[in-house]
Amino acid sequence: MRKTTLILLSAAAGAAATLLVTQPRVALIGASARAAAADTYRQLNLFGDVFERVRSDYVEKPDDSKLVETAINGMLQGLDPHSSYMDPKSFRDMQVQTRGEFGGLGIEVTMEDGLIKVVAPIDETPAAKAGILANDIITHLDDEPVQGLSLNQAVEKMRGPLNTKIRLKITRKGQDKPIEVTIVRDNIRVRSVRSRIEGDDLGYIRVTQFNEQTTEGIKKSIADLQAQLGDKLKGYIIDLRNNPGGLLDQAISVSDAFLERGEIVSTRGRNADETQRFNARAGDLTKGKQIAVLINGGSASASEIVAGALQDHKRATLIGTRSFGKGSVQTIIPLGSGNGALRLTTARYFTPAGRSIQAKGIVPDIEVLQDVPDEMKVRNTDTKGEASLRGHLKAEGQEETGSQAYVPPDAKDDKALKAAADLLHGIKVNASVPAANAPAGAKTAN
Repeated sequence: MRKTTLILLSAAAGAAATLLVTQPRVALIGASARAAAADTYRQLNLFGDVFERVRSDYVEKPDDSKLVETAINGMLQGLDPHSSYMDPKSFRDMQVQTRGEFGGLGIEVTMEDGLIKVVAPIDETPAAKAGILANDIITHLDDEPVQGLSLNQAVEKMRGPLNTKIRLKITRKGQDKPIEVTIVRDNIRVRSVRSRIEGDDLGYIRVTQFNEQTTEGIKKSIADLQAQLGDKLKGYIIDLRNNPGGLLDQAISVSDAFLERGEIVSTRGRNADETQRFNARAGDLTKGKQIAVLINGGSASASEIVAGALQDHKRATLIGTRSFGKGSVQTIIPLGSGNGALRLTTARYFTPAGRSIQAKGIVPDIEVLQDVPDEMKVRNTDTKGEASLRGHLKAEGQEETGSQAYVPPDAKDDKALKAAADLLHGIKVNASVPAANAPAGAKTAN
């Protein structure tokens, strides 16, 4: 058995889940197979001839490893937008992303005017304990100026082995002199799930990605909301907007948290014997409370699995705009020490009702378009969707373009959020919503 990693990857981001797969298939036999093999070897000889000619005759001496890596990437990119080669560094970065934990400081940062600006320190992390505040500007890392570094380069310097130190020089509004602070790196967990009380009787849970921490984050959020609201809790709003996806096993276990039984998703490879079905286990953590799920054009892959499962089982009402439409699964195949990994599309996935959402997306039960500010309209806040990606796997039937992906920064302007709250409060916001999804005695909004 060969250990590989199975992932669901959107156009924007990716992540991984462990899966055991069978050994390579038995080699073809017979005259036609031998002829096909001979033709393949001729093509490989052609590649070897071209490789040697480039090495010997190109105007400048090329890097052999770069030639091979570029050739591999060209081969994989010719398959579909989600198959690719990851060099060792990219492979390590992907593993950090999917684990959702790393040695670091515990701050969320962004780039502003070439400097690193703190968005927020994460509670109970070294940065928070050291007094780092939102809007602090980091100018130096270990006496090296941040100016000139990319955001990724700066983040990489702040991460590192546990219990190692780093010196930060920061400027803070209201302080005349720069502040210098030494911080000891610790284990940081990425918060892929955030929750709050919406109004005074609804639980709001936002899932930003599906990494190894997501299911535990969902469980903790549900428990916290139940403890805070008790009998007042009317239902949950699950926000999957602009969530690019991630781990297949996390998409399955998050769906399972809201279901008592039934299929969650199936994956189908090239051959019929590669089909896998994943089913829910008894135990709805929300105890049957009503659920509204928010999706939009940026909801992809693992997000679409969760949304599709809850929609097909009529467990939730989907509100927003049509999702991205990424209906394929990638397997991560390590290529040995120092050689990176292969990310290869190996299957399509299907919702419990047997729907493939590839290059189509999931249509919400209630469509809600946001009011986009004029300055944002210039940037085009709609996504083009999977169907717009060159070389994408074709849909079964009519393909659909992308849809709106704008989410207002202020909750009071969020029309989809308001529609979800109205629905859970018994105000019927759309006559086409099945009665099973709407609260009993629902009223029509005027």
